[in-house]
Amino acid sequence: MRHFLAGFGHAAHGIARAVQSERNLRFHLCAGGYVLYFGLRFYAFGPAEWAVVFLCIAGMLALELINSAVERAVESPEPHRWRAAGEAKDMAAGGVLAFALGAAAAGVCLFGQPAVLRGIWRHYTGQPLAALALAASLVAAYWFVFRPGRPRR
Repeated sequence: MRHFLAGFGHAAHGIARAVQSERNLRFHLCAGGYVLYFGLRFYAFGPAEWAVVFLCIAGMLALELINSAVERAVESPEPHRWRAAGEAKDMAAGGVLAFALGAAAAGVCLFGQPAVLRGIWRHYTGQPLAALALAASLVAAYWFVFRPGRPRR
């Protein structure tokens, strides 16, 4: 049982390390946060819609973690394996892109309700403090994702 529980600790460490070092994972965390906020604040989703939202967010984060693991695993291959390493990295990135496109399509289906979108626009144009808070959160998200002034990996 101790080894089983230790696995959760290793997984949490892997996620924390990826958040520290992987810009795209941080981007998807922020995007997922905004999806949850707007979904809770402005949409009346039922259980099935929320299941799609959670699966899309979790799937995107999981694929980013897997892509990062593949990139690390083939970072410095032996010279005769460079081509295969590059292809493995490209394929992992392609998996992320394929899922991102599917998640975006699901998002358009769920969130692309013209009446709700007009209501969101009216909310933020009619409440300057709310618009300012949203803008401030976008600045904070930008800093979290791109971390200006820090060296890239």
